[in-house]
Amino acid sequence: MICPGMDDFAAALPRVGALAGLDLGTKTIGVAVSDTLRGIATPLRTIRREKFTLDVADLMKTVAERQIAGFVLGLPVNMDGSEGPRAQSTRAFARNLEKLTPLPITFWDERLSTVAAERAMLEADLSRKRRAELVDHVAAGFILQGALDRLAHLGRAHG
Repeated sequence: MICPGMDDFAAALPRVGALAGLDLGTKTIGVAVSDTLRGIATPLRTIRREKFTLDVADLMKTVAERQIAGFVLGLPVNMDGSEGPRAQSTRAFARNLEKLTPLPITFWDERLSTVAAERAMLEADLSRKRRAELVDHVAAGFILQGALDRLAHLGRAHG
């Protein structure tokens, strides 16, 4: 089920359970996961994209291993707030994923997540090669953490 807003997503989630954050690129999918109480996002891995069915099969292994309760997809919105071809591609991925899983899916504005990931890795003094290996799932971590912080805020507002 695709949830258009964070309120809908929060309502569709079980009380506890890890979430997966995805940074969808044309060649890779960065994957981050949260703890079951949804406080901290941890970059996990990068999936090299092949075909949608293979990519999702790989992703579903992580879902099973980590007992994932929902997905947060980074939505690549333009700086002016408009949605271009990459955002449309992300929404299409979500529609296809929705057919294969009952888990709730939502979007998180990913503007500047890759920039933030790059900056964090530069501050950690990682080599260019190492940054290239990590950037997708570190960006997924920034996307997921933003969504987790919003969910926590919603929980405090409703609780």
